[in-house]
Amino acid sequence: MSQTTLKKHYDEVIVPALTKEFNYTTPMQVPRLEKIVINEGLGEATQDKKVIETAINELTAITGQKAVATLSKKDISNFKVRKKMPIGARVTLRRERMYEFLERLIRVALPRIRDFKGIESKLDGRGNYTLGITEQIIFPEINIDSISKLMGMNITFVTSANTDEEGFALLKHFGLPFKK
Repeated sequence: MSQTTLKKHYDEVIVPALTKEFNYTTPMQVPRLEKIVINEGLGEATQDKKVIETAINELTAITGQKAVATLSKKDISNFKVRKKMPIGARVTLRRERMYEFLERLIRVALPRIRDFKGIESKLDGRGNYTLGITEQIIFPEINIDSISKLMGMNITFVTSANTDEEGFALLKHFGLPFKK
């Protein structure tokens, strides 16, 4: 499998830039993107089982990797949820697939958002970033005619950075369009 352009960009451009910016002594200290987790919570799946299958098929089409159903951990009677009931779908991307998905997200999907002005720059305190997307139709892999309802998703970028500042710098170098 050939090396993706973002992986090459990371090795040739981002590592030297971050080494200089944060005064790292070895390239192993430079934070790296470890995985991207795409998660879709589907509360309405308690009434309609087809919602889960649809979400799994869409996530599989978007990422190129089989999505799995997430199961509830406990009973919640107010929401008609039983333990081990499917209530969402998720995919964890690593290595080549992760870089391919990130490239498609930055170059194709995000620019398709209506009135797009950039993404929020709030990280979680440990150098990880979660991006909320309200509609799955921004991905070209989704056929607009075939969807029954719009579903949102969370895309979490897990980095090896120790601080938000390092994680933010890493994601900015990858080309995520943060607001100023």
